[in-house]
This record gives sequence, structure tokens and C-alpha cells, in this order.
Amino acid sequence: MAFKISNDARTIIILSSYAESLYNFRGDLIRELVGEGWRVFALAPDYNPASKARVEELGAVAVSMPLERNGMNLARDLDSFISLYRFMRRVRPAIFFGYFMKPVIYGAIAAWLARVPRRVVMVAGLGFVFINAGRGASAKSCLLKMLVTRLYQMAFRVSHAVIFQNCDDRALMTGAGIAPAERAKLINGSGVNLDRFAMKEMPRPHGPLTFVWTGRLLREKGVFELIEAARLVRDQGFEFRLFLVGGVDSNPGSLSTEIVQNWSDAGLVSWTGKVDDVRPYLAQSDVFILPSYREGLPRSTQEAMAMGLAAITTDVPGCRETVETEVNGILVPARSADAIAEAMIRYINDPLLAERHGRAGRAIVERKFDVRVINRQMAAVLLGNYPAD
Repeated sequence: MAFKISNDARTIIILSSYAESLYNFRGDLIRELVGEGWRVFALAPDYNPASKARVEELGAVAVSMPLERNGMNLARDLDSFISLYRFMRRVRPAIFFGYFMKPVIYGAIAAWLARVPRRVVMVAGLGFVFINAGRGASAKSCLLKMLVTRLYQMAFRVSHAVIFQNCDDRALMTGAGIAPAERAKLINGSGVNLDRFAMKEMPRPHGPLTFVWTGRLLREKGVFELIEAARLVRDQGFEFRLFLVGGVDSNPGSLSTEIVQNWSDAGLVSWTGKVDDVRPYLAQSDVFILPSYREGLPRSTQEAMAMGLAAITTDVPGCRETVETEVNGILVPARSADAIAEAMIRYINDPLLAERHGRAGRAIVERKFDVRVINRQMAAVLLGNYPAD
């Protein structure tokens, strides 16, 4: 490898299953750790020159690591595990921190075997494995959930702290005995940089009310219900705009490009594809919509709230933590296009309501989701001095 190994007491490894999340979700944290004198190795499987440059701008060392985000291929996963173990034995960090499913499972166990002194993992949502294993699920989905649950249990038991982003996930994992209750910490998501996501100009200009959805185009993000709601609203003769901001993904729940393009061609949405910066689209919008089936604590909603958008989201774990009903938005039942459409029409008929909810949303973000506060809590957990709940 091109970098110099430094076996010192202020080295931390951060492992993610995709590089983009390291600067989008953890960029402020990495920058603060580097500023405090930590040497940060940022590991991910899918670096390209652009993403590597962005991580290195934060002051971290970007390291490519073989790790498939999805699927359970035993041979390739074993190769990933061995590569992680060998890297940690070489670097001998003081702290390991992993988030997303495979970085949590393989990273924590490899760090334990490599005798990394402190091991911290974060459950940033339970993901498609748990969402798709409910009532009526296939035998394959149930078997996968059982396997992942066992692996999570092993990883959590060799970790010094397990960070959860909402009370429901923590209660589920500790109540089932999967995560030790005394190691489970609750932190309000990743936080939002309030300077970067500044309040947009108000009052809004004249023209049709504009809705926006941002994220990876996954079924469990409620995209199909959103499109059906848009069709219902349009069929009732209401005028509006809807931005669909995001790209298709390698996740098993991803939509196809053909499906999304058909929606765009039909005039239901303005599809942007994957973008590096969602702020221009948030700045043009009035209401953010996330009809997800389950989340950790969605950063997308927090970013929209920070810029002064009202929010329509589902009354499910993670999502419900972002919206105070009739204060900054509207909670709707999961998988209900009718309820989404009803909420959309309400804002279309009363644009001033969207403005009031948007201003209140900014205040909530300042109080609960400021990245400076979140990162102080994250650093405390990483360093082992976070107070007991």
C-alpha cells in the first residue's frame, strides 16, 4: 500500500460499505477527529478517484478494502474478513468504528480477533433484511434474517459500544437479547451541518407547490407509494411539481432505471438521477416527502428540515423521530398512497402551512440534530467516556 503505517495510540479505523457515506455522513466527524490529532484510516470497497480525493480532503487516509455491500457469498465474505483482520494487525489502531451491516459484523469480529483495544459499531437502520422478513415473507428472507441476527449478536458481544439511532431499533435489539443493553447507546442520527444546509429564502415565490424526495431509489424508501400518490393528486386536477433526486443502487430493493425513466417520461416526476449535492433541489422545494418503511434516523429528512422544508413522512421507526405532527410536518401510515396524496393536497391548498411547518422544522434541527452536538456525542462513545443512559 502507498501509505505509511503508523502504530500509535491515536489511530482509528472507520469502515463503511460505500465510500460516499464517509464524506456525506461522517465527513464532519472525520474532520474533527483529524483536528484533534487522530490519524484516521477510512476504509470502503468502492473508492474511485473522486471519492478518494474527497475523503483525503478531510485529512483521512482512504483505503480500498474488498467488501461486497449486498449478498451473502461465503468465499468473498471470508476474503473480506481476512483482509480486514490483516489490515488491523498491521495498523494496530486504538479504535475501530464500523457502520452498515457488513462493516458492523465482519469489522467488529475482525477487530476483536486483531485485539483492537476499543471497538464501536453503529446500527444505521435495520435495512431490507429485517423489513422484508415480516409476515408473509419467503423462507429465504426468514432464513437470511435468522443468519444476520446471529451474526449481529456475535458482533455486538465483542463490541464495547453499539450505537442506535432510534429507540425502536435499540428496544428491538436489546429486548431480543441480540445487543447487550448496557452497551447500547442512543444518538440522534448523523447530524446536519447547519451552515452548509442553510435556511432557504422565504416567503416562497409564486408558482406550483414543489415536493421533493431524495435518496437511493429503493422500494423500502416508499417510492412506489409516492408515485401512486402523485398520480392520485394529478388525477384530481391539482398542479404541483415533484423532484425525484437520486440514483438506482446495487441493493436488492433497488428500482430499475427503466421504471424510473417511465415515470419521468409520463410527467409524474422530474428525475435528476444521482447528484453530488441535493441543496439546489431542496432550495427550489416546499415540502420533503419520505414514505419509508423503516429507517435509522434519516439524514435526508434532517437536511430538508434544516433548509426550511415541511415534511411528509411515515409513522415508522426512525422517520417518526424527525416530525412533530402539525408542528413541522405530517405523519402518514406506511405503504399508504392515499394518505400521502391527502397530505400533499393539504399543502397544495394551504402553501402558508408548508411555510410555517418549514420554519418550525429548522428550529427542530437546530435543537436536536446539529452536527456539532451529535459529533461530541459520537466522539464520547468512540473514546469510551459517554455517560450511561
